[in-house]
Amino acid sequence: MSTDQPKPFFWTRWLTLTGFSIFVLACAGAIQLSSAITTIWATLPPTPDVATLPVSVAVTDRDGLLLRPFTTADGRWRLPVEQAAIDPRFIKMLIAYEDRGFAEHDGIAWSSMFRAAGQFIGAGGRVVSGGSTLTMQVARLIEGEPTRNLWGKLRQMVHADRLEHDLSKDQILHLYLTLAPYGGNIEGIRAASLAYFGKEPTRLTTAEAALLVALPQSPEARRPDRDPVAAQRSRDMVLDRLVAMGALLAEDAAAAKREPVPTARREFPMLAAHMAEQAVKAQPAARAVRLTIDKRLQDALEHLAAGRARLIDPRVSVAIVAADIKSGEVLASVGSAGLLNSDSAGFVDMTNAVRSPGSTLKPLIYGLAFELGLAHPESLIEDRPTAFGAYVPVNFDGFSRGTVTIHDALTESLNIPAVVVLDAVGPARLVSRLRRAHADPRLPVDTAPSLAVGLGGVGITLRDLVSVYAAIGNGGTPVRLYDGVGPKPAAEIAAPVLDPVSAWYVSDILADVPPPLNGSPGRIAYKTGTSYGYRDGWAIGFDGKTVVGVWVGRPDGAPVPGLSGIVGAAPILFEAFDRLGDRKAPLPRAPQGAVLASNTELPTPLRRFRHPDEDMVARVAAPEIAFPGNGVDVDLGLTGGDASPLMVKVRNGVPPFIFFANGAPFGRPEFARQSLWTPDGPGYVTLSVVDAEGRADTVTVFLN
Repeated sequence: MSTDQPKPFFWTRWLTLTGFSIFVLACAGAIQLSSAITTIWATLPPTPDVATLPVSVAVTDRDGLLLRPFTTADGRWRLPVEQAAIDPRFIKMLIAYEDRGFAEHDGIAWSSMFRAAGQFIGAGGRVVSGGSTLTMQVARLIEGEPTRNLWGKLRQMVHADRLEHDLSKDQILHLYLTLAPYGGNIEGIRAASLAYFGKEPTRLTTAEAALLVALPQSPEARRPDRDPVAAQRSRDMVLDRLVAMGALLAEDAAAAKREPVPTARREFPMLAAHMAEQAVKAQPAARAVRLTIDKRLQDALEHLAAGRARLIDPRVSVAIVAADIKSGEVLASVGSAGLLNSDSAGFVDMTNAVRSPGSTLKPLIYGLAFELGLAHPESLIEDRPTAFGAYVPVNFDGFSRGTVTIHDALTESLNIPAVVVLDAVGPARLVSRLRRAHADPRLPVDTAPSLAVGLGGVGITLRDLVSVYAAIGNGGTPVRLYDGVGPKPAAEIAAPVLDPVSAWYVSDILADVPPPLNGSPGRIAYKTGTSYGYRDGWAIGFDGKTVVGVWVGRPDGAPVPGLSGIVGAAPILFEAFDRLGDRKAPLPRAPQGAVLASNTELPTPLRRFRHPDEDMVARVAAPEIAFPGNGVDVDLGLTGGDASPLMVKVRNGVPPFIFFANGAPFGRPEFARQSLWTPDGPGYVTLSVVDAEGRADTVTVFLN
């Protein structure tokens, strides 16, 4: 029997073959893996451009506060967001919970991947945890495909490597904050915060931040509006894990757990809805549109309009426009009493609807008479039945007052004196001045302006009237309204709507119009109007800083019995001024040249309104010095040492005018019909004026 031990040939060979086989398989696997990676790399979608990522268009106010967002083309709420506008607490909690090594890794956290692989093997091929980094999650969100298998996970890893190569860490985080799903059609942290908490993510509680960290992991199963219990459980799980990691204090987590989770989705903001929609149509490629609107004021006036409309009639709508008198920036634009109110056709923007203005044009009529030297606020005028051919105007109440002052005729909104004055200044001139104020009066086709224009026989919008009153409040200088919907108009030198003194006369009279029951006198200068058949109620007013216009009526043009400007619109106007906050300002003081006098102290030609012949008020009439009159003595205080300049006024003629004193020119205001001259001392002086067509008038007066 042989005692030789068997040689270890078999075991050596087996080990050698086994090692070789593993090597061959590894090489083959590596080759296959390399080929797979190459294939995946070639089929990856383009890396998104963070700056042009499709998002909801966000319409904001003047300070960047959200007014109204619009869904994306595929119906998703995905609002643009900047990391600086997100509570830093949320960012820290997100990274600590999802990807602690986010700042260091290159898209793949291998320790997490090995852990996930071990769990996968231990669970018999079932994915227990993904080991995904934030970069890998962004890759999944971009592709929109699940990764609950090895091939999907491999593709996600390759895609993450591409993203890390193409983007910065901040850009990758930005994509996550914009694309992360939060249930339904809500994507991104900003949309989620608005939908579940009704606020921007700028300041979040610990509980709110934890819920927003948890939701993207299983957005449908954890939606608080569908399963608040699951939502709370996932939020608390995040809190517990953050405590275990040392990223959150236990007492803070305990306090956060006591905070209830939301149980319903909130509506997204819909302020300045009509204007926002116009802005998006005007700028279809914009990702964000900033309007001149003040969100706080807009919200307050929308609630005011809705509440007042309900008290009047369910079918009645209310429109309000507020603007800055100097800049023309629209601060609030309420198009209706509620966008979704079907009874009152809330979808119709009544700020741009063409309606009859009633008596709201009367201030401009009298302003023209002041400018032309035909009247003064204390001039007397007859309020008696008067016929103008077939046109016979009557007062709103059917009564006549006899002899009244221009001041009282306007504060009481008498119709007959207004038409008498309009006949003197000319309807065409009135329409021309409306256009100077950037209004667009609509007349019947192929018809010339008639006297009916003065009592509402013309179509005009609320925005137009606000523009007209802004010019009056701005000393006669026109103001072009700007709201941010389109490009800002270029600065221009425009012809005045009224001269400064005439504009102040009008403002001073309107400040004396009796207020409604909820108002106090003298706060604002305002005028009401009621269109024929009680279809439109108007109230437009201004203080030293802001102009506000209110319209009340039915969008379908049907009459509203009992509706009037003073009853329906004026109370809303005064409440609107109550809501201006720190924008309130007193009315301006009288400008230089304003004559503050009683009727008996006025020059004789101004004591009573004179109705000149039609030729006297036409633009073709020669200029005439209205003040001072020929041969009069004018006391300027020249002998007392406290002298004041002489105001020279001209009526008729074609501007611009050149004024002369003893043959020497003084002043040349482009369109004004008055100019100041400071004499050297007392004595006679010859005053002359020459218009643009070379026609002249001369008077001689004595100054002392």
